[in-house]
Amino acid sequence: MEFVDLYTLQRDLREGLGDLFPDSVWVKAEIAQISVKSGGHCYLELVQSEAGTVIAKVRAVIWRSAYTLLNAKFRSVTGSDIAAGTEVLVLAKVSFHEVYGLSLEIEDIDTAFTVGEQQLKRQQTVDRLIKEGLMDRQKALDLPELPYALAVISAEGAAGLQDFRRHLLENEYGYSYRADLFPATMQGDSAPESICAALEDIKAGKVSYDAVLILRGGGSDMDLACFDDYALAAAIARMPVPVITAIGHDKDFHVADMVAWDHVKTPTALADVFLRLTEDADERISAFENRLALAFRNRLAALESAVTLLETRISATDPRNVLKRGFSLVLDERGVRIAGAKGRKPGDRVAVVFADGRLNTEVKEVL
Repeated sequence: MEFVDLYTLQRDLREGLGDLFPDSVWVKAEIAQISVKSGGHCYLELVQSEAGTVIAKVRAVIWRSAYTLLNAKFRSVTGSDIAAGTEVLVLAKVSFHEVYGLSLEIEDIDTAFTVGEQQLKRQQTVDRLIKEGLMDRQKALDLPELPYALAVISAEGAAGLQDFRRHLLENEYGYSYRADLFPATMQGDSAPESICAALEDIKAGKVSYDAVLILRGGGSDMDLACFDDYALAAAIARMPVPVITAIGHDKDFHVADMVAWDHVKTPTALADVFLRLTEDADERISAFENRLALAFRNRLAALESAVTLLETRISATDPRNVLKRGFSLVLDERGVRIAGAKGRKPGDRVAVVFADGRLNTEVKEVL
């Protein structure tokens, strides 16, 4: 029976791989794990998956002499360090060691590929949301004219959250709001699931919120890539109340922003949205109060004019004032005014009233 010892087998494999891959090759894979050691060497685990199942795996290394330059190059293009969960295209030398087995020694990284992969996934997500009728679903909702109860999704203790709360709750106008925090992870692979869980908690709660606010306050492209996730975007679209996002700076615009009711760039700008709404409502209320006050004053003036006119008419028809103008009033014996001579007869008692006195007389003759 022929056999070879393990070392010989491993040596032959190493020499065979050397013949098969004499030059470095470009390899497409996903970074599953990454660890930068104190000595400066970067160790990675690269994988390829299909339908959620890993179908290939290999160890890789970026030696210290190359890692600093490659990481700086990657960060300058993508905005973040080389990290787990990233699709990469790397130039690597295939290496085999009798003790440590197969590995890849990474010499270069194609940053344009990583950015392109992200854009492709993003566009696929947008197309799916449009096909399912979710892209504009939030736009059909109405935000109350005077919103008060706000559900805030953010990382607990985040600087952006503190900026938002300070700007909103300590406003110079004294406006009052309810801003309840639903903590969530706001970056990385676990962020979409964490934010979706917070959205479900808001829907299941007993408080009827006027709006849901998702805020982070910026970050690198890789940090914010989670906001292009389909599941997260779909969950936002299906919320029964308006969702407003503030998850990036001026150059950032994510799928989560697209499906939300509205989006702004910073947490402070998000606070300004509600301050302006309250200020507008305050002005409308003040204008209404002013119109009511003016209408009341006008009505009161009209009533006063009517009373004055009535007093004038009463004064003009007051018998005492008539008598003062030289007229007299004739009364029968019962004190009833006599308008003429008709019906009078000799012997009737009549009184003639003047402004300065009264004459009691008797009718002598009716002509």
